[in-house]
Amino acid sequence: MKGKRLTATAAAALALTVAAAGTAATGAFSSSKQDPTERAVAAALKAKGPKNVIFLLGDGMGTQEITAARYYQGVRSPLNVDRMPFTGFDTSWSVKPAAAAPYPPDYDPDSASTGTAWATGQKTIDERISQGPSSAENVPGPNLTTVLELAQRRGMRVGDVSTAEITDATPAVLASHMSLRGCQGPANMGACPTETKGAGGLGSIAEQEVDHHVDVLLGGGRARFEQTIGGGPFAGQTVVQSALAQGYRYVTDADGLSTVGPDQPVLGLFNAGNMSLEWSGPAASVGKGNTPAPCKEGVRPPNEPSLAAMTRRAIDLLDARKNRNGFFLQVEGASIDKQDHATNACGQIGETVAFDRAIGVALDYQEAHPDTLVVVTADHSHTSQIVGEDASGSGLPTGYSTNLTTRDGQTLSLTYGTAGFGGEAGKGPVAVPPSQQHTGGAVPVWASGPGGLAVLGTNDHTDLFGVLGG
Repeated sequence: MKGKRLTATAAAALALTVAAAGTAATGAFSSSKQDPTERAVAAALKAKGPKNVIFLLGDGMGTQEITAARYYQGVRSPLNVDRMPFTGFDTSWSVKPAAAAPYPPDYDPDSASTGTAWATGQKTIDERISQGPSSAENVPGPNLTTVLELAQRRGMRVGDVSTAEITDATPAVLASHMSLRGCQGPANMGACPTETKGAGGLGSIAEQEVDHHVDVLLGGGRARFEQTIGGGPFAGQTVVQSALAQGYRYVTDADGLSTVGPDQPVLGLFNAGNMSLEWSGPAASVGKGNTPAPCKEGVRPPNEPSLAAMTRRAIDLLDARKNRNGFFLQVEGASIDKQDHATNACGQIGETVAFDRAIGVALDYQEAHPDTLVVVTADHSHTSQIVGEDASGSGLPTGYSTNLTTRDGQTLSLTYGTAGFGGEAGKGPVAVPPSQQHTGGAVPVWASGPGGLAVLGTNDHTDLFGVLGG
């Protein structure tokens, strides 16, 4: 069934490209007249398959989030993602616990279940990391093989980069298997007692990521790796010490990252928790919101490398040995989601812009290495909505709103309303808005390079597993 859909998609793309290029019915391309999109389609139709795969994930980056970043920077200023020729949509529903299949659908998923979908090609329940569904969240499911594990079996070098704790759900799904996403370090395993190394399990997410010998592992979460392992061959040592014993180079700042070489795997942990934000700005408030103001850019401390810098360094390290088997790299812009939860419009937009710069790094590499597939998507949609700046009276948004002055000199109004005001009836809202909820809309997916045609149309996140090499 999957093969039939892809064949039809490729045929449709070929027909559209031939028509756009004004070619003859034979489908011959006139390269001198092709625009970049036409050249990309022609190359994709000829390609046998990618040597390298770069998968970029904007956590919570639904259509409203990417549009807000585009509009803030000026409606006539394209993003890097706009360079990508193939665009589709993915559904991202998860499933609910049940005694046995078929498991009922959950329409509003979390990052663990959606990450498991593209990492393994299988649906699972929320909170779960590359394990199948089961009767309850605290009942582990079967471990599922991930696309990173398959890449390693093929001799590919592999990397995992995030602006979150590198043990957070999205980076975790590639190189760990866990019933509950919160079991990130050895000291966080209280909810996962049967999965500790002392109990004969694989250990915490941090331990598993190191034990998987990921060639490049970059992000936040240093505090998880400084915890002491309770069982197994490295009992009594921290996860960092176990990484050093397994041959890792360990760095904690941007300068350290710039000095690492490709001859050993690298563990880069640049913050005790999530990495610092790129932008700051006015707080959201109920109803109309603040007097319009611009965001403050460039607030991330210089000792923490940007996502673009981590992406560039990861590609350099993975490609440095000229491994004939290629590489697989996942890059997450994690705090788009986290700042959407927090109703922080400038934080959210700044992280989206930073993520888009990382996309630019990947696409620049691909231009010089056309055997590389680049795929960009989000794991789920989120709460922020672009609303009218002139709303008043009964037309005011009912959630928390922020008004930003864009580079076009206009007002961009964002509102957040998927969580209540958090106050008691008749007593008004609390000072700090409650954490906003995800939404269940389909998410955009972009691709460029060999195999990229597969994202066209409306598919499901599980289909990405095959696109990425599963």
